[in-house]
Amino acid sequence: MSLDFRTLWAEALPYHDFVAASTEHRGLWEGLYRIARLPDEVAGLSFADGPVKLLALAEDWCGDASNTLPIVARLAEAVPGLELRVLRRDEYPAVMDEYLTGTARAIPIVIGLDAEFHEIGHWGPRPLALQEWVSGNRMRVPKGELYPQVRRWYARDRGASTVRELLEAAVTGSPLPAPRPAPTLVPA
Repeated sequence: MSLDFRTLWAEALPYHDFVAASTEHRGLWEGLYRIARLPDEVAGLSFADGPVKLLALAEDWCGDASNTLPIVARLAEAVPGLELRVLRRDEYPAVMDEYLTGTARAIPIVIGLDAEFHEIGHWGPRPLALQEWVSGNRMRVPKGELYPQVRRWYARDRGASTVRELLEAAVTGSPLPAPRPAPTLVPA
């Protein structure tokens, strides 16, 4: 299926409108946005000569989205030529079906689009190290223990893995200089 990204972009909400319309976890989204700080590696980055649109699929209730999209919003605000908008996953099932994680409708998914609304690449639903850990432990770690460990991982990483992977996968297609290592997951 070929997606009409120009129309989808026009229908998508700017990040702060998406958060303002959220009902379930608005306070969490606002709090994580307030404390989100960009890693030093993005200083001086610009896409002003070739703007990039970041089209995210998310829902208010998703813990991975609330832990990643606030840093993506900060990135879009800080880097000239980047702009972020959000589609609610459940309102766009045909779009979600194009970006399944295996058979799962996992979110967030962030799709990089060029100025002509052609896909550059996409990223999601989690930073790779965390996704591998969750996939390997989902069946053996009780849900009540799994998600607190995921939240601790996000807190230790502070968005660095999300920013790096997003820029590589959905925006530039090439690595950025010297990343700091992603934190490992250690049970509490």
